Amino acid sequence: MQPVTFNGQSVKPGKVVCIGKNYAAHIAEMASVPADDMVVFMKPSTAIGQHLVSVMDEPLHYEGEICLMMLDGQVGAVGFGLDLTKRATQAKLKAAGLPWERSKAFTGSALFSDFVPAPKSLDQLGIELQVDGSLRQKGDVSLMLYPPLIILQELAQFCQLEDYDIVMTGTPAGVGMVQAGECFQGRILDGDHELVCAEWTAV
Repeated sequence: MQPVTFNGQSVKPGKVVCIGKNYAAHIAEMASVPADDMVVFMKPSTAIGQHLVSVMDEPLHYEGEICLMMLDGQVGAVGFGLDLTKRATQAKLKAAGLPWERSKAFTGSALFSDFVPAPKSLDQLGIELQVDGSLRQKGDVSLMLYPPLIILQELAQFCQLEDYDIVMTGTPAGVGMVQAGECFQGRILDGDHELVCAEWTAV
């Protein structure tokens, strides 16, 4: 298992659970339609990486996300995450009605900031992603089709979440291709207050 940092300590998530199609604007920009049920897919712990890579067999696309870390059966921490996607491969898999793992669960496909203790309420969580100083993505819980507590209720119907597991809650509009040399700066907000931030330079 690959480590991430929570409260200054290295911890090892057992799995990363990802929510797809959770922002209406992102669904529209992908020329898709809302799903009847919450879209869920998994990344293994080996998907957690440290470096932002622009090409891995094909160009990679970025998706910034609010991420939740589980502790004692509830959200104990929050962080910023990048879900990296092989978009061309994903399109082929979707067209064939096949699973997404080849495009979403590859080694290094999940990057995370440090995780910090979650606020008492998750209702004001927001996300911003800047690339080379230009705002690319901005969203908050109010724009989610499935806000955090509903996500956890839905997951509890079929999936056991363990300590340090990470839930990636979906991406707002503004996704795009990673270009080598670009500087990515992501942050998680509680209202107007910054909780945590992270920076990567793409290679």
